[in-house]
Amino acid sequence: MSAIATNLQAVRARIATAASAAGRTPESIALLAVSKTKPLADVLTAAAAGQIAFGENYVQEGCEKAAATVGRSLEWHFIGPLQSNKTRLVAEHFAWVHSVDRLKIAERLSAQRPADLPPLQVCVQVNVSGEASKSGCTPDEALALCQAVATLPNLRLRGLMTIPEPTDDVAMQRAPLRQLREIYESIRAAGLPLDTLSMGMTHDLEAAIAEGATIVRVGTAIFGERNYT
Repeated sequence: MSAIATNLQAVRARIATAASAAGRTPESIALLAVSKTKPLADVLTAAAAGQIAFGENYVQEGCEKAAATVGRSLEWHFIGPLQSNKTRLVAEHFAWVHSVDRLKIAERLSAQRPADLPPLQVCVQVNVSGEASKSGCTPDEALALCQAVATLPNLRLRGLMTIPEPTDDVAMQRAPLRQLREIYESIRAAGLPLDTLSMGMTHDLEAAIAEGATIVRVGTAIFGERNYT
């Protein structure tokens, strides 16, 4: 068994343990394997081990991998910051976008989604930690942005995403994740049928599952440390 396949088993076991502790089923939590900076060969190795959904942060790299795996029934998620001049490529190559943080981006994705593809599944990114270095709308802007995105014809609004400030303190991990869940619940109460909370990564997936994550985005624990050189 490859190291990636072994790592996938270990991550799935972590998800199952965390789900059990939270009184949830493992099936209620989807694993998104974050393959940014990793070669296509690693994606194919993970796919051979049963992984279907992959996340990419960089438009060109992600589009190349998506194009190279057409016909393999893989699902590509864009999870990085998205500039308006890159929306067409994302609209053409990805099934999901987790990082919609302003209406202009959503409008362009909707307008540029090819007619022969199903609606693009999208999450609104919320900057719950208030970090200047992070993308995302503010918590106060989330409802209005979701309401606007939900009206766009070639998108399907699924939920919310966040990337909180990293910490090893479990209580401090859970606080911003709980805040996102509360925003999610308030938006559902306002009448939007959200079903997705994209939160939790290698270091905090247990905290995220405890707070209701439906998608965890895991890279390092599957593929190893990233090489940015």
